Amino acid sequence: MTRDQATAPQPIGVFLVDDHALFRSGVRAELDRAAAAEGTGPGVTVVGEAGSVEEAVAGIGHLRPDVVLLDVHMPDGGGAEVLRRAGPRAQQAQAPDIVFLALSVSDAAEDVIAVIRAGARGYVTKTISGRELVDAVRRVHAGDPVFSPRLAGFVLDAFTQRPGAGPVGDPELDLLTPRERDVLRLLARGYAYKEIASELFISIKTVETHVSSVLRKTQLSNRYELSRWASDRRLV
Repeated sequence: MTRDQATAPQPIGVFLVDDHALFRSGVRAELDRAAAAEGTGPGVTVVGEAGSVEEAVAGIGHLRPDVVLLDVHMPDGGGAEVLRRAGPRAQQAQAPDIVFLALSVSDAAEDVIAVIRAGARGYVTKTISGRELVDAVRRVHAGDPVFSPRLAGFVLDAFTQRPGAGPVGDPELDLLTPRERDVLRLLARGYAYKEIASELFISIKTVETHVSSVLRKTQLSNRYELSRWASDRRLV
């Protein structure tokens, strides 16, 4: 091993999560091509990939990549579900040093806010070039937040309040339907499922369905977390 090889930075290990195999192949090729052509900065290498939430959670836990490129919309829960189960806030605490960067065709504000709140460090769209993607991977790995143009404004609007402006809306709360808010409000007050069903004149099964939907949309895992979430938003 030469001296230059001994002192060269370790390549950044990237894990791809997208339900389209052809897209994953394209991203892998673009990263390899762009990183090789640039020749500066730490290398970027794909260490694994997954086409579903289950595969992603298992692969991330086993391979422990440096950066996860994460699709937002997938049939079995998408990026938010991967973050809930394998992200920095996961109960198993298996990924405190793994950085998640959303890579999506969507530039909708609700998608951006949802994955950032769930723990992603950045969000770029699939119109990004290979060179720009390599740069984004390096930057999030170094600790910087990275966003495609105009998407950063969504995050600033959601997490800050400008002087003289009215209250900033809560994108997560806006995702809930009026009925889901009703169920959540009663749940946070300590009502049992049977009592909620009686109060709202719906079946217990429907209550369970609404609670499952709220858990999925908020990326929370149990009734206690939901109650605290509702209390923080003054729903109780």
